Amino acid sequence: MNSKQLVLNAIQNKETERAPWVPFVGCHAASLIGVDAETYFKDADLIVKGVTKAYEEYRPDGIPALFDLQVEAEAMGCSLKYAKENPPSVATHPMEEGKTLEDLKVPDANDGRFPIVLDATRRICEALGDKIAIYGLITGPFTLALHLMGSDIFFQMIDEPEQVHKLMELCEKVAINTAKMYMDAGVDIIASVDPMVSQISPEDFAEFVAPYSTRIFDFVKSQGKLCSFFVCGNAKNNIEEMCKCKPNNISFDENIEMEFVKDIAQRYEVSFGGNIKLTVTMLFGTPADNINDAQNCMNTGGNKGFVLSPGCDMPFATPVANVKAVSSLVHGEIADFLEDSNVLDGIEVELPDYTDKSKVVLDVITLDSASCAPCQYMMEAVYAACEGLENVEVNEHKIKEKEAVARMLKLGVKNIPTICIDGEPAFISIIPDVSTLKGRIGEAKDKKGLK
Repeated sequence: MNSKQLVLNAIQNKETERAPWVPFVGCHAASLIGVDAETYFKDADLIVKGVTKAYEEYRPDGIPALFDLQVEAEAMGCSLKYAKENPPSVATHPMEEGKTLEDLKVPDANDGRFPIVLDATRRICEALGDKIAIYGLITGPFTLALHLMGSDIFFQMIDEPEQVHKLMELCEKVAINTAKMYMDAGVDIIASVDPMVSQISPEDFAEFVAPYSTRIFDFVKSQGKLCSFFVCGNAKNNIEEMCKCKPNNISFDENIEMEFVKDIAQRYEVSFGGNIKLTVTMLFGTPADNINDAQNCMNTGGNKGFVLSPGCDMPFATPVANVKAVSSLVHGEIADFLEDSNVLDGIEVELPDYTDKSKVVLDVITLDSASCAPCQYMMEAVYAACEGLENVEVNEHKIKEKEAVARMLKLGVKNIPTICIDGEPAFISIIPDVSTLKGRIGEAKDKKGLK
């Protein structure tokens, strides 16, 4: 199964051999090729170059062609404020400036930056579409409505709900048309990104968002494509309402616990994706922090209907090493990543004499059992299996420490957490039950003539 099919299967809530990895690379792609975000978002050649570079560096299973939630708004008359290290933001709202619904039209392929975006998307799909899944991100209807009307929309929902419904009908048409243009360009998955739904109640969601989003997803699925409902912020109260809109997938950020989303999503047979922390982990953390966060996400998400991704658009200045660390975890190549990262300069370790017949030695290679959930449960299994046993030595080696990394490489361990018995990897990223582990320890003791 190639990377693309891995994503498609996960989005369809199927079992997968591993969690697919979809880094949401938007403005960060500009930093990869040494240009500022404003220049990047206005140039099709640079967008193609940036996404291609992200593909080469991060070995994703899927990737968005572009992460810019202002394309539709700009094409409909909103002025944008561009930035050097962020996506553009909406600066003006046409309906605040006197325009009416009748003045607004559904943009087509010739409006705003759509010629640039569609050209880049087509070229990305042609170059990478047979290898990985390409996402086309559209602005969700409620967020687009807010772009057009401004914050007055929250008062209008109370005072003039019919006016808001008419605006939402227009935004639904825009979303469907944009989705069609992206699908014609070759994308595999349409993600409706609607962060502003985190600001409304489930009741308002059901009235002002659900009917329009549901029809958008129905349209995408009618075209033989897959769809995702992507929300940023603390939309915990609306996760169930999102599932009721019947997307194939929902994606969310660090504001919501994965266990909570998983329970609801699987109840509705909807897949789910997330939620590596954007700033604390990806931007400001270390490679080890990123491995830890991603490992915990994968442990909770499991291998059915789960897509590993950052919580939202990755920050411009995200260190490349942090993203590569996640990639190494996903592909089972942590040892190779650490060996290539020059963290071991000047570090030497000596392995114990595993032929020593006076004891059996268990080396457990972890990130850190105090912070990594799978590592914690593996250590608990080891301690439980060794309880009451004589002539057994247990050592935890936390790869946050350079000496532990060197030991990991000498032992030939490729991934974490791993249990080695007398220098041989025995349980690799699998937490054994206590009786199974006791049996393996017993076999090792028998070989050495120990009781």
